[in-house]
Amino acid sequence: MRGLLKLTWLEIRIFVREPLGFVAAVGVPLAMFLVLGRSMGSPDADHSARTTQFLAQDLPLLVSIFISINAALSLIAVISIYREGGILKRLRATPLRPQTILTAHVIVKLILTAATLAVMVLAGKRYYPVGVHAPLFSFTIALLISTWSILSIGFLIASIVPTARFAQLIGGFVMYPMIGFSGLFVPVEVLPPVLRAVARVLPLTYAVALLQGVWNGDAWSAHVGDVAALAVVFVVCTALSTKVFRWE
Repeated sequence: MRGLLKLTWLEIRIFVREPLGFVAAVGVPLAMFLVLGRSMGSPDADHSARTTQFLAQDLPLLVSIFISINAALSLIAVISIYREGGILKRLRATPLRPQTILTAHVIVKLILTAATLAVMVLAGKRYYPVGVHAPLFSFTIALLISTWSILSIGFLIASIVPTARFAQLIGGFVMYPMIGFSGLFVPVEVLPPVLRAVARVLPLTYAVALLQGVWNGDAWSAHVGDVAALAVVFVVCTALSTKVFRWE
């Protein structure tokens, strides 16, 4: 436990000292939220029912998914850089195991996710008043659960990516296409049978379903299956990561 806490605190300090990573993780989702929200919510915008739905529901969900994916891509980049720089090789000489490293990075990314969401909410109240009264506490928990699961996919990718130069490229190639089949833009039920089958095996589908449901005020009991699916993804990806993790 002491090693986990020390590693977690060290990773937080390293992340805060790296301005580019901080801007990419926090600034990009925040800028997306504010720019799109202000442009579509301006007095000159066409306030149709679809625009209202986008501002009230789709935009917060889209930005939240990007927060989770950015956290996973950041994890992939960090682990790959550590491996290429020989840091993981030195960590291997310590009692730390891959599970400890994963846990420390997951804790850091979850803290970052919660902080980014908090900043987005505060900025939205000040510059982007859409009159939305969402269950923010429950939504934060749902986002942390989703990020927790998606991070395990990132760690699996990071466990086998050979070099840091291709880490985020491969991670983005895996992560971003999932958005199109997750039900965020088009309901899964209206997709063709083949694409619907693909969507059913993508973890992002269950993350979107959970976030949408909680945002709309659904009871948690209505999304037990989504939470269970995300937990299964985490368990499977973590187990695979420990088997294929490369220290150098």
